[in-house]
Amino acid sequence: QVQLVESGGGLVQAGESLRLSCEASGRIFSRDAMAWFRQAPGKERELVAGSGYTTYYADSVKGRFTISRDNAKNTVYLQMNSLKPEDTAVYYCAARQGGAVYSTRYQYNYWGQGTQVTVSS
Repeated sequence: QVQLVESGGGLVQAGESLRLSCEASGRIFSRDAMAWFRQAPGKERELVAGSGYTTYYADSVKGRFTISRDNAKNTVYLQMNSLKPEDTAVYYCAARQGGAVYSTRYQYNYWGQGTQVTVSS
């Protein structure tokens, strides 16, 4: 069984930074894909960034967000800089067995509980 535990959300002002962390336990390995999704009220859950065979960023966060992994700690991070009010959402860590990064949530077997990020203007 795989468990994902997120931390690091909060309330910040526009232009500030946050770093989200997601620690994985169980059968997730460095070769497996891990990703960050987000879901704003009334919107679909969308892929923000993914790390596997390739690294993916949504156009809306390119140049501002960075996904990284510490394989020794089985942890994936999302460094979010220059935050905007439109980044406000619940952010979810996701993982799948296999290295391909998919943009659809249905390809991911494991999910964290979500962490709220709120950016005020």
